[in-house]
Amino acid sequence: MIGIGAGDPGHITMQAVTALGQVDVFFVLDKGEVKQDLVDLRQEILRRYAPDGGYRVVYGRDPERDRTTEAYVEAVDDWRRRRADVCQQMITDELADGQTGAFLVWGDPTLYDSTLAILDDIASRGFELDIEVIPGISSVSALVARHRIPLNQVGKPVQITTGRRLSEQWPSDVDDVVVMLDARTAFAGHAGQDADIYWGAYIGTPDEILISGKLSEVADEIVATRAEARQRKGWIMDTYLLRRSAPPGVDGAP
Repeated sequence: MIGIGAGDPGHITMQAVTALGQVDVFFVLDKGEVKQDLVDLRQEILRRYAPDGGYRVVYGRDPERDRTTEAYVEAVDDWRRRRADVCQQMITDELADGQTGAFLVWGDPTLYDSTLAILDDIASRGFELDIEVIPGISSVSALVARHRIPLNQVGKPVQITTGRRLSEQWPSDVDDVVVMLDARTAFAGHAGQDADIYWGAYIGTPDEILISGKLSEVADEIVATRAEARQRKGWIMDTYLLRRSAPPGVDGAP
């Protein structure tokens, strides 16, 4: 598993470049035409960093996930099982004993990505897999770098969560919250908070969009911008940091 960063081919680390040169077969889960950009970026990375062409690229159809059901955990488990079936078939059909296969994973493979769990599932079925994980630049790191801010406030914790959980409540005892996988613009439900938002979509790509400011002032702008971008491209990947101001005299605040 090779982390390829948040969208900029320049996010590739030297460790990842070395790993790319050792791969016999690259496996790609194709999400359909609307997300062809994701496949194109992987192809550009191979063109730049594995130019000798001594490899094959194998495509498998990524199963659809039921995003309407209230049984979220069960739906994700079912989707991962079907994904594992597809990946197992590709490995069985296309990778010979002793060869090296690779999945190019957006961001960092250990942060809100299912590929490692899928390979563990396949291994639990009796396949002998030697799994190596190459870390990548996550969308979280790329987001705060593009906004030119630190991820944390001095001496204070940061929590990374999902839009689904943020829609239920702001995490307790945390002023800095990074939100991923938010299809419901959960930040808008917290516009009454005294907080700033640092939002980014398609980070590191030519389509990158960045918006920041007081949550109460820019929430509507982000909702509208996100909807327009998703309609135009057919998909969107966005991440944001919510930063709540601490009252004077609390936790080192002036």
